[in-house]
Amino acid sequence: MSWFEGLGQNGARTVLSDEEKRKQYDAYGEEGLKDGHQSSHGDIFSHFFGDFGFMFGGNPRQQDRNIPRGSDIIVDLEVTLEEVYSGNFVEVVRNKPVARQAPGKRKCNCRQEMRTTQLGPGRFQMTQEVVCDECPNVKLVNEERTLEVEIEPGVRDGMEYPFIGEGEPHVDGEPGDLRFRIKVLKHPVFERRGDDLYTNVTISLVEALTGFEMDIAHLDGHKVHVARDKITKPGAKLWKKGEGLPNFDNNNIKGSLIITFDVEFPKEQLTPEQREGLKQLLKQGPVQKVYNGLQGY
Repeated sequence: MSWFEGLGQNGARTVLSDEEKRKQYDAYGEEGLKDGHQSSHGDIFSHFFGDFGFMFGGNPRQQDRNIPRGSDIIVDLEVTLEEVYSGNFVEVVRNKPVARQAPGKRKCNCRQEMRTTQLGPGRFQMTQEVVCDECPNVKLVNEERTLEVEIEPGVRDGMEYPFIGEGEPHVDGEPGDLRFRIKVLKHPVFERRGDDLYTNVTISLVEALTGFEMDIAHLDGHKVHVARDKITKPGAKLWKKGEGLPNFDNNNIKGSLIITFDVEFPKEQLTPEQREGLKQLLKQGPVQKVYNGLQGY
């Protein structure tokens, strides 16, 4: 069947008399007339090969809108538990590479573009080529900058403080970011668990039996008073509410200070007379109970 027969006489006359439709037929054949193709290269490409964006990184026009960016830099910032409790301002000196204009020109904004060439009616060839713009030349120069990092009260280990645009530069785009990651140092007296603080206090056997008073120096220097007039067993815990760390989201709320007591026994052996006297004083008989302590009995 000829194309005249397929279109019918009226259709054939319409195509022959319409120069644009005749060009479409020469380029695409009968299917081109049915689909209403236009003669732009972009439509030709889509008609024959579909959407190749997933292969070549998407639409080149969309890629042009994606500004390249330098790498981010993450730096561990060590802070003390005292700084976590009270807050602080820390100055950090950084040598940052900065782009400065230099003589000459350079290629920039290079990208892959697809070129479609019509070889004949219904025949096309695709080629991929690198296309670049011409930009002023640049060079990287180190500049010293002082950054101030605010250590907020209650800051948590691993939290990050970002400095926008202070990361690695990119000659064709924007610099990355610099992020300080908080690393809380170990403390010789206190251990942090969330907003709570833990510490251990060693007392003598006499203090454990008769009671005691003492002050614990806190992270900001204030004294936490501890008083016991009862027997204190080894491993006993005392909770001091409001003596922990400030909550990061609400500094008016503070955790607790949990004190665990250790009892130090006399290093010297007792004489027989001292042993007998101690038994008479305590009036406590033997207690020898065997149990599974790991299950809490």
